[in-house]
Amino acid sequence: MRTGTLLAVAAALASTVSGAAAQSYDLVLAGGRVMDPESGLNAVRHVGIRGGTIEIISVSPLEGEIVVDVSGLVVGPGFIDLHAHGQDLFSSQLQARDGVTTALELEGGTGDVKEWYASREGQAVIHYGATASHGAARRLALGSREEAVRLAADLEQVEVMENRLRDELARGALGIGYGIQYTPGARREEIHRMFQLAAVEGVTNFVHIRYAGLVEPGSSIEAVHEMIANAASTGAGVHIVHIGSSGLGQVPTLLSMIEGAQARGLDVTTEVYPYTAASTDIRAAIFDPGWRERFGSDYGDIEWDATGERLTEETFNERRETGGRIIAHIIPQEMFEFALAHPIVMVASDGVPFVDGNGHPRGAGTFARVLGRYVREEGLLTLMDALRKMTLMPAQRLEAYVPQMAARGRIRVGADADITVFDPTAVIDNATFEAPTQPSSGIEHVIVGGTFVVRDAELVEDAFPGQAIRRR
Repeated sequence: MRTGTLLAVAAALASTVSGAAAQSYDLVLAGGRVMDPESGLNAVRHVGIRGGTIEIISVSPLEGEIVVDVSGLVVGPGFIDLHAHGQDLFSSQLQARDGVTTALELEGGTGDVKEWYASREGQAVIHYGATASHGAARRLALGSREEAVRLAADLEQVEVMENRLRDELARGALGIGYGIQYTPGARREEIHRMFQLAAVEGVTNFVHIRYAGLVEPGSSIEAVHEMIANAASTGAGVHIVHIGSSGLGQVPTLLSMIEGAQARGLDVTTEVYPYTAASTDIRAAIFDPGWRERFGSDYGDIEWDATGERLTEETFNERRETGGRIIAHIIPQEMFEFALAHPIVMVASDGVPFVDGNGHPRGAGTFARVLGRYVREEGLLTLMDALRKMTLMPAQRLEAYVPQMAARGRIRVGADADITVFDPTAVIDNATFEAPTQPSSGIEHVIVGGTFVVRDAELVEDAFPGQAIRRR
């Protein structure tokens, strides 16, 4: 058992004192089933919160200015989403109703860290943060969006990227974010140089890998090889996003590779979202000629997001010219279930912003879907394992260089009061591809920094306690 875990258990035990009721707290969550993935605590307790911090976890009742009876409900750490593109207010409110207390834009990142953080200050429902965008640094170096996608960079242009990313990391960016499959012009040497920079700066690379496909060369296996090789040769950490949609039919092999890399001391991790469909723009390089062979899919597997229309060769080519968001039904059910059940895989939504009520339902229902469908109904994983994938593991992915995260993802004395209270018998996602903005059910209370943002399953209007999550 790690030293941090022993200290957390000792603190929890020390706080359980008979005289606890003599003190008063700002907020008491009374009589809930407290579940903490770090210590393994899974028992009825009373949680006392003061000043945005968990101050006591008691076997005895507590007094407080506000006392909320949560008997019959699970009191767990607030869910941490490492992969949330939907950073607008509407998307964040839907995530809060799905139990999320921290939502980070780590794959895509931002091209201007200072402006990005400043635009959210005082206006955030949940905690927020972003990486520095490799794609944006490419646009700066190569001069235009199209050139940044297709052209290879020379060494001087690579140096421009390095300097930009170094500056953005100094402004608090949470690492470097890449969409390599969206920028096929980025050669392996360029990506290796970025990993070297990340190693020097002590941050993690959050990567959409180079290929998603079944055909060699250019398979998902080849793309993960590149990530593991870069991690091994530079010492930098890498988090591979959405292993289900990037791995397709090769998920078991990819997870075996990642697990083997971890066993040999490499800092390689991954995540999955619990759906069989991906979402992106139809103009993306992902859909360059040959995509049907690479994915093992066809035109009818592609849905036009705005209308729900399934495409044909003719309509695909028409939409490819004009652009727009699609839903790609290309992920085998058994593959994402294999990933979800695997002990090394975290849960993250990859939720995109909702536009005119359209979008992928993962932005509204990922976490309740895991708890309702895959824990309660399917028994694919235990409740504690699911919570660990949603809370502790994401916090640990960042905490080595983002100290704020060491106080999140846990229910223990001294932890930040980011807490999700849900009914394990009723929690479920309601968002569908036809109605993607339907909020989840069974998420009864969501507390961010000691402040309710969801209470009695209703959004609390004008509650904006979300804080910036930044690199040290």
